[in-house]
Amino acid sequence: MPHMGTSVVEGTIIGWSKQVGDHVDLDETLCEVTTDKVDTECPSPAAGVLAEILVDVGETVDVGTVVARIEVEGGVATPATPAGPVAPARAEAAAPASNGAAAANGNGAAGPRVSPVVARMAAVHDLDLAQIPGTGRGGRVTKKDVLAFLDRAPEPEERPLHSESPYRPDDAPPAPAPSPPRDDLGGVPQPLSRIRQAIGRAMLASQLTTATCHTVVECDMSRVENRRRDLGLTALPLVSAAVVETLRGFGQLNATLDGTTITTYERVHLGIAVSLGDDGLIVPVIHDAQDLSPQGLGTRIKDLARRARAGQLVPDDVQGATFTITNPGAFGATIATPIINAPQVAILDLEAIIRRPVVITDDDNNESIAIRPMVNLVLGWDHRAIDGVYAAQFLTALRRRLEAAG
Repeated sequence: MPHMGTSVVEGTIIGWSKQVGDHVDLDETLCEVTTDKVDTECPSPAAGVLAEILVDVGETVDVGTVVARIEVEGGVATPATPAGPVAPARAEAAAPASNGAAAANGNGAAGPRVSPVVARMAAVHDLDLAQIPGTGRGGRVTKKDVLAFLDRAPEPEERPLHSESPYRPDDAPPAPAPSPPRDDLGGVPQPLSRIRQAIGRAMLASQLTTATCHTVVECDMSRVENRRRDLGLTALPLVSAAVVETLRGFGQLNATLDGTTITTYERVHLGIAVSLGDDGLIVPVIHDAQDLSPQGLGTRIKDLARRARAGQLVPDDVQGATFTITNPGAFGATIATPIINAPQVAILDLEAIIRRPVVITDDDNNESIAIRPMVNLVLGWDHRAIDGVYAAQFLTALRRRLEAAG
């Protein structure tokens, strides 16, 4: 099982692209793996013949576990994943039906064999796989082929939004699922989804290990609103850029905490929480956000949110965050107490921008009441790493930067 980020400790095989006895080329897709964060294709580490499959479809194993062996030239059996324990016994080598037969191409016709990941992507985007050139063995359409096709295809026009919110709900509600049986009180028992269970474990672990506190400031977003209209952006990229700049003077917040060791970072890898609707949420990462303009951040946020909802993220997209922003304000929330995405030490909650009356003071200290677009900025922080004064100073500096935006 390959390593897919520091926070990923296990993975589940969801499909084998090869069967025992099949030839496999170097870097050719060997199997598909799902984690609590992403679905991904695992490339072969060597060319040869697939000699053994050690982990069945649907089985979950720890990162580092050998999942298969490949017989290379000279008859040497090479572990498909070089690190980790070898499974004690050989599992039944059973490829899923979607790999054993030709897959539907979207028009009822048969096309080249595809992986479960590719099949799901085709279903989500209503793609005709016969129209996508395949670069895999025998013309097989791979995940990279589908991503390249989607990148070339024009995106549908989206309605304008008040903020660049990854929480944007779908325009049309999903089709209702079949009604499960109810108990005497009308309750419907059903298991949590795998991703909901994973989110629950992570959030509970964070609350059990971090000394979580929250600090709130109000911010006048008048200049941010003007600037975002001038730039054709929404609020989130501008707030993100201001956060990145402010973190330069507050390095203890751009950090991770492991036990009694805190590591601070000069570079900002910015996590942006993205809602997947009923499927939970995920936090893709904008690496080296300090190198991007507000326009660049806006482009990256849109791309990550789109690919997250389409199941197109790769492991590198969800690892390495040093600070996280969550933005439930698009749903009208005005204040919340977000849970820290451990091992990070802080998370910023951007709430709804609401026009309301506030007291303002002019240069001569004369007070008056005016209507201003106001927002609550909520910082969740780990009291093991910083104190309340430091959190308040950071939020005040961020507020001043946003109120001075021009």
